[in-house]
Amino acid sequence: MSAWAAPRRFWTRAEVAAAPGGWTVLLDDRTVKTPAKNPLVTPHRAAAEACAAEWAAQAERIAPEAMPVTRALNSAIDRVAPRFAEVAATVAAYGESDLLCYRAPGPEALAARQAAAWDPWLAWARARWGAPLVCAAGVIHVAQPAGSIEKLAQAAAARDALSLTALHDLVALSGSLVLGLAVDEGALEARAAWALSRVDEAWQAEQWGEDAEAAQAASLKAQAFAEAARLAAMLRG
Repeated sequence: MSAWAAPRRFWTRAEVAAAPGGWTVLLDDRTVKTPAKNPLVTPHRAAAEACAAEWAAQAERIAPEAMPVTRALNSAIDRVAPRFAEVAATVAAYGESDLLCYRAPGPEALAARQAAAWDPWLAWARARWGAPLVCAAGVIHVAQPAGSIEKLAQAAAARDALSLTALHDLVALSGSLVLGLAVDEGALEARAAWALSRVDEAWQAEQWGEDAEAAQAASLKAQAFAEAARLAAMLRG
């Protein structure tokens, strides 16, 4: 959810320790701080242990891209927690224009592929959350039932800052609140969810060939999606 510039390695050991509010990471007995200089503390011991392992694995020159849990904790503490309601509302808003609800008017084969891929997960949202969503052909916005959006918004907000950070990335990267919630709950495996979010792109590649630049960008997004899914699974225990 955010970039982060880390220093060169200056510690010999990284370990987890109890702290007010949960667990923290110590580097040679010094508490890790976030970029905003807040103590890095989480109620999730598993996340603290994963963070400590990331710090322990670093070479002389720190590679923030190899520290996804640390980056997520930084974002949760510095950016999400101070404006939790705003971030939760941003995540919930994806339900009003969920990827799964917008179908191709043609060709028929693409529309059929979308239906086969996406209808089961709209049915899941209806059964799991009591939140039926309306589908439309084309890209013109279709209003969703207010009650459904409210229930999905409640589901998005029913978590702490670190869990919301993971859900935010799952939803923003896939374009689907439904898919994000399904992965977050463990109802859908991350790789399958990513493929579901790329039905249109896969179709286009089959018809016209794959664009190398677009494929590279998609690969980076897929990696970020997988990292968010691993964090969500970690927090589920």
